[in-house]
Amino acid sequence: MTEAHEPASVDRSVDQSTRDPSLSGTGNDHGASGGSSAPLDNSSAIAEMLKIAIPSVATMTSYTIMAFVDKLMVKDIGEDPVYIAAQSDGSMFVWMFMAYVLGMNGVINSFVSQNLGAGKAERGAAYVWNGLLIGLVYFIVLMAPMYWVIPSLFAQDWMFGKDAQLATLSSDYAQIVLLGGVFVIAARSLHHYFYGMHRPNVVLISAVIGNITNMLINLLLIFGDEGMPVSDGLIGSAVASITQPIAALAGSLGIEPMGIKGAAIGTVLGSAMEFVIPFVLFLSPRYARLFGTRKAWRASVKCIKDLFRVGAWPGFMFLNEMLCWTILMVKLVPMGGEAVGDDPVLHNTVGWIALQYMHLSFMPAVGISIAAQAMVGKAMGMGRPDIALARTMLALKITLGYMGLCALCFVVFREPLIAMFINEGTPIEERTRLIEIGVQIMIAAAVFQIFDAVAITITGSLRGAGDTVWPGVLTIILSWICIPGVGLSLIWLVPDLGSIGPWIGASLYIILLGIGLLIRFIGGKWKTMTLVDEDAAPDLDPFDDPLPDPTLTQP
Repeated sequence: MTEAHEPASVDRSVDQSTRDPSLSGTGNDHGASGGSSAPLDNSSAIAEMLKIAIPSVATMTSYTIMAFVDKLMVKDIGEDPVYIAAQSDGSMFVWMFMAYVLGMNGVINSFVSQNLGAGKAERGAAYVWNGLLIGLVYFIVLMAPMYWVIPSLFAQDWMFGKDAQLATLSSDYAQIVLLGGVFVIAARSLHHYFYGMHRPNVVLISAVIGNITNMLINLLLIFGDEGMPVSDGLIGSAVASITQPIAALAGSLGIEPMGIKGAAIGTVLGSAMEFVIPFVLFLSPRYARLFGTRKAWRASVKCIKDLFRVGAWPGFMFLNEMLCWTILMVKLVPMGGEAVGDDPVLHNTVGWIALQYMHLSFMPAVGISIAAQAMVGKAMGMGRPDIALARTMLALKITLGYMGLCALCFVVFREPLIAMFINEGTPIEERTRLIEIGVQIMIAAAVFQIFDAVAITITGSLRGAGDTVWPGVLTIILSWICIPGVGLSLIWLVPDLGSIGPWIGASLYIILLGIGLLIRFIGGKWKTMTLVDEDAAPDLDPFDDPLPDPTLTQP
């Protein structure tokens, strides 16, 4: 928690979909009626959606799978379930600190895609460079100093109560991952450039290589020369064939088990790979020649203002959601456990387990949303809101179908899904209680899946059009009313609900958010918006010589 076609095979021309019949328009008419009224080609729409969505979904799915693998590894550090809770709490804390700049730089996709649609693709590189600059300053000023603050902060009773072990382990993990946040911020800025350019395969390759790096480093450092414990049977033998050579390597290098710190280092090195790969391609001679990526490195007041103007509310939106979900998982869920006389760590741990399955549901939907943002942005850059609407409806059908299926699985397979993350050596009483709590959370999650599909998809489409203020305000209001507000109220008024009370508040938030964003989209205000600057500002287009027309450049 927390986004590659071989670089050598990238087409030198502008994305072919700019010449699809369904995307033919008059160019720069940004009115509500759009440009050309040429009929939409459904086959082209589906092809364009799949071209962007499949790599985007695969990228998000790879993150989710790796999060699963991370937790399966971390749980084997010891029998105590505290390790999963510690890794999850530490990770969410760091993501909360990165949330604002990640949310803000997400609109790079919108600026790049709209300029691509308007035939001004070379302008996108300037937004990337300035996004990287903003991210670097953000990290140095706001994030890096927290390295020294985290241990004393996590030791406070209001953070983790009196569970000193949980506080120490969470702090160890968070400190290391925090320092690697600079790679995450830079990588996401570059990823959004390639999404906006309709080249998501670049992101996919970097994500897969980053995740593989993460997994291998985890095996090497978490368990060291002792190796990861494996079960008997065919699956255990297959896992052993991978883990035993790594354990032998660790032994030859004198690496002893580092536990949760090793998991944090693996995460940082994986993030570094996700940055290096797209950055090398971004600076490659081909991209420099066709899209001016090397010439656009200078700081631009225009670009920085644009990023803050459009991205400020998505930044607040993401920060606010991370803050509210952190309050839910770190504070409210354990409070609910205490209200029914349970060990709060049990509720905290099983909440994180259930959240992993929610990631399996919504992360692919986020991939579809990113694709929708890029397609809507491109269509709006061409002055075709009718195409933007059609692409949104297509994306919505896909996310509704997928997340609806996930909801069904959450209900039907709720017990074995929770049991997968519980060690065999866990006492039977504790195991039974963990599953009992977990199945209730899975049912609550199933209830809001359809509404989450609507919220995720519509958010991406509105962002692609540049409509970011209204969704941001709505998100902040609803999240505080429902998550801390309703969650705390249910703990106080209906304590017998336990930790399911706060989860009911979270479910209500997503349901209302989905409805509210759909109403906003149907209202159509986004159809009148544009992010394309028709007058090339000197600091936005910092090229000494005109770039060649990419559509006329031969490989």
